[in-house]
Amino acid sequence: MKTKFLQGIGINVILLGIVSFITDVSSEMMLAILPMFILSLGGTGIAVGLIGGIGDSISSLLKVFSGYASDKIARRKPFVFWGYFTSSVAKLFFPFSSHWSHLLILRPIERIGKGLRTAPRDAIISSSSSEATRGKAFGIHRAADTSGAFIGALLAYIFYWFLRFDFKLILIIAGIISFFALIPIFWVKEELVCKIQKEKLTFRASIKNLPSNFRRYLLAATIFALGNFTYMFFVLKARSAFSQFYSPRIATAIPILLYVWFNIIYALFSVPSGAFSDKVGRKKVIVLGYFIYALTCLGFAWLGTSAVTFLLLFGIYGISFALIEPNQRAFASDFVPEELRGTVLGTFHTSVSLATLPASIIAGLLWNYNSSAPFIYGGVIALLAVVLLSLSHPVSSK
Repeated sequence: MKTKFLQGIGINVILLGIVSFITDVSSEMMLAILPMFILSLGGTGIAVGLIGGIGDSISSLLKVFSGYASDKIARRKPFVFWGYFTSSVAKLFFPFSSHWSHLLILRPIERIGKGLRTAPRDAIISSSSSEATRGKAFGIHRAADTSGAFIGALLAYIFYWFLRFDFKLILIIAGIISFFALIPIFWVKEELVCKIQKEKLTFRASIKNLPSNFRRYLLAATIFALGNFTYMFFVLKARSAFSQFYSPRIATAIPILLYVWFNIIYALFSVPSGAFSDKVGRKKVIVLGYFIYALTCLGFAWLGTSAVTFLLLFGIYGISFALIEPNQRAFASDFVPEELRGTVLGTFHTSVSLATLPASIIAGLLWNYNSSAPFIYGGVIALLAVVLLSLSHPVSSK
């Protein structure tokens, strides 16, 4: 018997939350050390950027097509399973790389898995909850995902700093863990989702059927993504500040722990923020998230550099993500019926993901000019997104 908290939430949400939790334990163990591993294989900063950028680009482009394809064949689960399986297999080969160029091939393959699974998985989550509980459902999933993220980063920190494991051993452990994420998928159930004739569901028709209100929302979300650069600049800002007072070892360790703190706050607030959007409307909560992110960026640019200040700022950064990430997905799902949900979520993920790539490039160029400049840029872009989304028409009466 379900508790009141889980009323309106299908078992698929819990199962896919477990899948994402395990996957992110694995992924964050890898990501925490991947830049250093690339450098150890002879790579430079350019290699780090290429390995990350190409992989994310491929993932972004696949999301809209995998979402549409899951609508077309009226099935989501195969895309979810094979997406996670592809990523797990690719991860196993990471520790056996002997040159950074090997990762230039493996990382995009691993990201192909993410591109295959994301939109169909989110469509299952949307279908496994009612409109009145959809925000909470995505909040539960994001909380599970982010809990795995901070545990994975923390494990990488413990393995490297305390147990003295080398990079390859950590990567092997992470690769093995990822396969355990496949087990809960076997219990995920789905019904046929396509309610219109499949032969009429062309890709062009699916995109054309997306409502104008969604397009306006997508514009605001994409503009926000242009200012939502990688978290690494927040970590680098803290490291730069601490390096003035502490040894290099401590100055590197503290920002990693601050990143763990960010993920803890993100996980803790994801479910309440999703439930809050179910009550007051997702648009209002997303606008609030954009505004808090803007304040966070401006805080990183202009406030002091004490440990207490960074503890506060990383916590607020986590709150902004908890308000934005689950509710943006839930809001995108609200615009269309079930048979187009894979397409709309794929379109959303592709647009937002593609925008984050130039966001990080711009932030990197601004960082070379002044370490506060990226955060001023991010704050201004987020405020612009606040205005655009505030002026758009809501999808419902909320």
